[in-house]
Amino acid sequence: MLATDRTQVQNSGRQYLHNTEKEGEMRSPNQELMPLSAQVNSQDCLEIGGCDVTALVEQFGSPLYILDEMTVRTACRQYREAMASYYPGESLVLYASKAWNSLAVCAIVASEGLGIDVVSGGELYTALQAGVSPDKLYFHGNNKSSAELELAIESGCTIVVDNWLELQTLANIATEPVRILLRLTPGIECHTHEYIRTGHLDSKFGFDPNVLDELFRFVSQHPILNCIGLHAHIGSQIFESQPHKDLAGVLVDFISKASQYDLPIQLLNVGGGLGICYTESDDPPSIDAWVKGVCEAIVTACEERQLPLPKLLCEPGRSIIGSACVTAYTIGTRKEIPEIRTYLAIDGGMSDNPRPITYQSVYRCVVANRMSQPLTETVTIAGKHCESGDILIKEAKLPQTESGDIFVVMSTGAYNYSMASNYNRIPRPAAVLVAEGEAELILQRETYQDLIRHDCLPKRLT
Repeated sequence: MLATDRTQVQNSGRQYLHNTEKEGEMRSPNQELMPLSAQVNSQDCLEIGGCDVTALVEQFGSPLYILDEMTVRTACRQYREAMASYYPGESLVLYASKAWNSLAVCAIVASEGLGIDVVSGGELYTALQAGVSPDKLYFHGNNKSSAELELAIESGCTIVVDNWLELQTLANIATEPVRILLRLTPGIECHTHEYIRTGHLDSKFGFDPNVLDELFRFVSQHPILNCIGLHAHIGSQIFESQPHKDLAGVLVDFISKASQYDLPIQLLNVGGGLGICYTESDDPPSIDAWVKGVCEAIVTACEERQLPLPKLLCEPGRSIIGSACVTAYTIGTRKEIPEIRTYLAIDGGMSDNPRPITYQSVYRCVVANRMSQPLTETVTIAGKHCESGDILIKEAKLPQTESGDIFVVMSTGAYNYSMASNYNRIPRPAAVLVAEGEAELILQRETYQDLIRHDCLPKRLT
């Protein structure tokens, strides 16, 4: 793959595609607004993975998640190869599956040699059913239930312990040594949305630095807790490099302290958090640059403290899956309010993409069947839900549209399906995996029958 300048064609939906190439450079998926395979065909329609998006909607309906396999695999390979290139010790890349956990996604990333980070019993079960090896599964979460911990122990995965209750529960229920990491709060701030900052001290996640002596002492006194490593995560959608460099020194200092209690810390997990492009102005580091910075920081910190290199893990999620997917909708009604705004309604919204109403997230869009037409109007894209705040995109610049046109929102792979709901009893969309001109269903569209599948109607009400 070659890198592309973001050369824009004025007044055209093509502005979001890859128009020029820089010879000898890799295109980093997280720096793209569209999947790597996106192009415009001779009918002026958007194609992804060699599949015409308008034809996909005709076949599978809308809303429709369209996941580009090439983009996912490219991101996985870039992470894996960069870790091997820049880190002289052992390493493993984990996919943070909370971004999008499904059988197909887990199977793809596992086939690329990645492990998987899960945060619930459901995510763990899905990864296991997808055939992921337990020794490449790491179970996170700040309030794991006893049932989830028992499932984790039974599966043989590594448990990332978040708090005292969890630590004590494991010590009580484990009948043979269980592999654990300790999640620590490093006290590092990063400039991102307050809901997705997890490394600063005022966080629900992890053990605080002021309890490290007590924590390491407890673990050292319970040999059934096989503590092999430490974990920290500083946030999500991060564009800065300095916080991750700071994290390296903090974590290596934590290793030094753990050694005072004879804990065999062999592994450091630095989390993830690399951002992606949602708009043209977003400028995240490339996957290669991010990995290089992290690896060099860990190596330097270990050399300065004369410590051997630990096995290094990282947990990218959004930067692997985010730009690999688009969501296709069908345009419905139009409401024009003179001198105020024009609303275009689509057949989805906050139930398939809750991020705009939750995080005030901003997205870019195109009309898949009018890719080269001039952008002549500014409209607000409204969802179909009975909620005034169900606005997907404000002031979207589009060509003149008609009811039935196919509207596409970019960079919807991360946290769209995984946070989708049945608000207003709207069925969740289908998802297809596209590659080399073929589209395969990876998530069936929910039906009305699915919506009532778990409802119970008391006999006295019948």
